Order: sequence, then structure tokens, then C-alpha cells
Amino acid sequence: MSVIVYIESEENKIKKASLEAVSYAKKISESLKKDLIAVSLNLTDFSILKNYGVDKLYNISDDKLKVFEVNIYSNNLSNLFNELEPEIIVITSSANSRYLGPILASKIDAAYMSNVASLPISYSPFSVKRSCFTNKAFNETSTKKSTVVLSLSSNSYGLHENKSNLILEEIKGIDSNSALKIDSLEKLTNKVTIADADIVVSGGRGLKGPENWHLIEDLAKVLGAATACSKPVSDMGWRPHSEHVGQTGKPVASNLYIAVGISGAIQHLAGVNSSKVKVVINNDPEAPFFRSADYGIVGDAFEVLPKLIEGLKAIK
Repeated sequence: MSVIVYIESEENKIKKASLEAVSYAKKISESLKKDLIAVSLNLTDFSILKNYGVDKLYNISDDKLKVFEVNIYSNNLSNLFNELEPEIIVITSSANSRYLGPILASKIDAAYMSNVASLPISYSPFSVKRSCFTNKAFNETSTKKSTVVLSLSSNSYGLHENKSNLILEEIKGIDSNSALKIDSLEKLTNKVTIADADIVVSGGRGLKGPENWHLIEDLAKVLGAATACSKPVSDMGWRPHSEHVGQTGKPVASNLYIAVGISGAIQHLAGVNSSKVKVVINNDPEAPFFRSADYGIVGDAFEVLPKLIEGLKAIK
């Protein structure tokens, strides 16, 4: 069996989720006594992969690959995978990879398994544990397909360093067109992204207005965290939709999730349930979020947050 991991990068920086996928794939390759092969697109700074056990990197270069476009990406990747004939392909659970994974699997006639939460239970037949029902339960999924695409749940395996002597092979992208056209791309700069954050600080209607959002940003700055919000907050225009987390927004699987002034509707809880530690600050002791929280503070956010921020500053 050969093992391949797909590397996601942004502005030539490899995403943390991809390093976790590399760590996971390396463990599988060691179990199978195979080299770990990585595939990247338009990557020039790949040195960090030497610290995580990648034996060989195929880097596909093409101007069309500078911006994510699922048809062009899947065409280039499937073309290479069909040549390499891998049995196991590991990708992340990012929004782009969730879009890419099923399309890629169909093009290489592979089984697609999402929300993978553990190392394989068996290799013949191939079987893994996956989270389901918005992370409220797990199931064991098996396949008889000879090729499997695994989408690893964020923060389910962690980062594990493993030194290697990486060999690089540059590949030219194939001619590939798409009916989709990207007119513009807007990016947030100098901010920790929700997808890559270990800590997320999220605010709800309890903040009473956008003029008070500096409290969320101040706490996030002290913690080195990403900022997020509930659906009503983004619907009212207090915060951009890119910060909306929950079942209908971005899923969160951070190590620490702090919810301020969020009651805890079922749709919000479903999207943040994968976070390892959840802290809730709310002045309503009956707020549903307290039933799902690991730690809770019943109090006014306008009194609690300034004290919490000052306390954290003093510790640092």
C-alpha cells in the first residue's frame, strides 16, 4: 500500500490542519512500512515537511492553481494519483477539502470517508472510526474499495514531529479548464483564521451591539485566538458572515472555545461540539449552552470580560 497526503497552503504557508494530516498519514505509512508521499500545489516553502516525516513531495506548479477552483484542482490531483496508484489518500476537513474530497474520489474510483476520528481499525477490509450526528456519536465504516480518500477531522490526531530526508519532485500542471470563473477574492489579513485556530472567542447577541465587539477582540488578542460569532450576530450585520460559526456556518474544532453572550441554540452547538474544551459566559443561568459547557461563568459579560482580560495580561 502507498500512502499519500494532500498539502493545503495559503500564501505559501502550509496550514496547520495539513501538518496534522501529515502526522496522521505518517503513522499509517509506518504501520504499513511504506514511504509517505505528499502532494502540494504551487508550494515553494516546504522545509517544515521534513519535520513531520514526509519522504517525497510532488509539487504541481501552474498559474491556474494559485486560487482554489475545485475542477482544476481535482483534475490535476486525479491525474497524478492515477499515475501513483495510491491505496490511501489523506486530506483535511477544511471547507475546500470537503468540497474537493468527494469529487476527487469519484475521479479516481475511490471510497470517500469524511469526519475520520482515529487511525484505521483494520486494513483488510479497510475500516475507520468516524464522527456522526454532528459529533454526538461515532460509527465504524468499512469499504472493500482498493483506494480510500480519508478526510481527517480537525484536532482529532494532533501534531507529531518525525524527521525525514525529503525528496522533492516538481511537476508541471496539466491543461485544465473549468466552467466556473472566479471574479474576485477577498481575504482577511493579520488575523488568526477560525479553521487554523487553537482557541476561538465567539460572541452573541449578549454583546448588545457592534460597538462592544472590542471586548471579544481584546480577549482574542491576549489569547492569540480567532474571533467568531453566532448566526443572529452575522444576520444583523454586526460581524461578517465569514465569522459565523455553527451548523449553518463554519464548523469549529478548536482546543478551546469561549462563548460570550450566546444562549446555545442547537444549530450553534452542533457546529462547535468538536471543540475539546468549551467555556460559556452568560448572565442567564438557564442558558442551554451551560449544559454542554466544560466550564461556565454566570455573569454580565461587560463585567467579566474586562477582569478576565486584565487577569490574563497579568499572567502573561
